[in-house]
Amino acid sequence: MLLSGLVTVLQDSLLIPKADTVATAANAVAADQHIQLLDLLMKGGVLMIPLGILSLIAVFVFVERYITIAKAGRIEENFMPMIRDHITGGNIQAARSLSKNTANPAARMIDKGIQRIGKPIENIERSMENVGKLEIYKMEKNLVVLAIIAGIAPMFGFLGTIAGMIQTFFNISITSDITLGTIAGGIYVKMITSATGLIIGIVAYICYSFLNAQIDKVVNKMEASSAEFIDILQEPAKTM
Repeated sequence: MLLSGLVTVLQDSLLIPKADTVATAANAVAADQHIQLLDLLMKGGVLMIPLGILSLIAVFVFVERYITIAKAGRIEENFMPMIRDHITGGNIQAARSLSKNTANPAARMIDKGIQRIGKPIENIERSMENVGKLEIYKMEKNLVVLAIIAGIAPMFGFLGTIAGMIQTFFNISITSDITLGTIAGGIYVKMITSATGLIIGIVAYICYSFLNAQIDKVVNKMEASSAEFIDILQEPAKTM
């Protein structure tokens, strides 16, 4: 008891910080050193501007293409049965009106086929195939932008890091300050552009692959509708 009281008196007289005081101070310092994301991005330098522009373009292209492709893939379940009923019933004009007023690639292919009724099946298939190619091209429009962003965004990031490293070592050569804090501080700041570029590139590539997969689904629906239409045209020959 006497010894512990003496230690307490010495701590108070010599102003020696207690363990809990030291821990509190350490926590406060750690809290002050937390890096805010926005502040971190601002430290990336000038090349963060084109990276930001690339990210905005990627988001715009993805949203615009996704909406367009999603609309193209919406085919009513009763569309082909109604086309079948009109054609087998001899009401070609009603079938043409239905396909013309349905806004999707498959309907436009069917409309072209209806226009060619009476001609050889090979000519009808070729005309529908040409329309299908044009519709696929429309869906793939601007997808190359996402592919380009996926490729060049990491390059911009690496370029920013290399430029920052050159600047850091140039400053070291002038000031002769080669302390670990100076070198580490310069490196982590300059690697921000690399991390940002890689993230943008990865996300752009994922978006590009996702949209291509959605286009493949629409193409499969178009091919199924085209095959069913050709079968409808050949049905009278089968029943004879």
